Amino acid sequence: MSVLTLASAPEDATALQSAEAHHARLAGELAGRVTMLFTAVDRDPSAAERIHAGLVAFCDRSLLPHAAAEEAALYPAAHRMREARLLIESLIGEHRCLTALVDALRAAPGPADAVADARALQVLFEEHLAKENGLVLPLLAMTPEISLAELLADMHHRLANDSSAKGIQEDQHNEEGHDMYEGQIEETGGCGGVCGCGGTEESNEPELDVRDVPHAIRHATVFGALDAVPAGTAMVLVAHHDPLPLLAQIEQRNPGAFAVEYLERGPEAWRLRLSHR
Repeated sequence: MSVLTLASAPEDATALQSAEAHHARLAGELAGRVTMLFTAVDRDPSAAERIHAGLVAFCDRSLLPHAAAEEAALYPAAHRMREARLLIESLIGEHRCLTALVDALRAAPGPADAVADARALQVLFEEHLAKENGLVLPLLAMTPEISLAELLADMHHRLANDSSAKGIQEDQHNEEGHDMYEGQIEETGGCGGVCGCGGTEESNEPELDVRDVPHAIRHATVFGALDAVPAGTAMVLVAHHDPLPLLAQIEQRNPGAFAVEYLERGPEAWRLRLSHR
């Protein structure tokens, strides 16, 4: 089903869709990392420590710089509009809450002490993005006097030149490559050569169940979870179908990095162990 995008110019419609896609990737990666932290705390405390550290690093590298760039490049234009002024001020307040939650994660003495703040961070960030996607971005895109495309270009320029956001350009380049390749994967149904059957018994690896994860962020959630799996360890993925397109994307994203074993092949669930070589 096609989605109607209202904008004052074609380039703003494209910019709006691009911004929403990037938001989905950020939300998905955060959700994956938080879920891995929750499951690892109970199953593998040593892995939980690494996942906790990786979550804080992700927030410092991607989430907080993104929020700062929005305030500098995107929010001022919306704040000048009377109908959006109070909303923008509330969103800036939410940025302060996000920063406080990341600081709490950083200061937590251990992973078990961080899980509540991690879940709160995920919930607040998803609600925050819903307001931006549903209200702020469409309003800017539909206003003829404002170029959303130029505002987002300025925002990306600030991110690229922010020393605290080092590496974001590379991440965005990789993400764009996934998006371009996704259509090819959907058509071929290939798995990139990473699949292997196995009857290995389940162990205490962290588990990621994506059956209830919204489709828009499902693959990004898996990528975020995999980024939290150190070499020499594994996670168990639970899906409602055989995830061949996803496996192909994983292989393209990190060639040869993950071995795949099927633990269960439906009909209610597919369970796969993804081992980081």
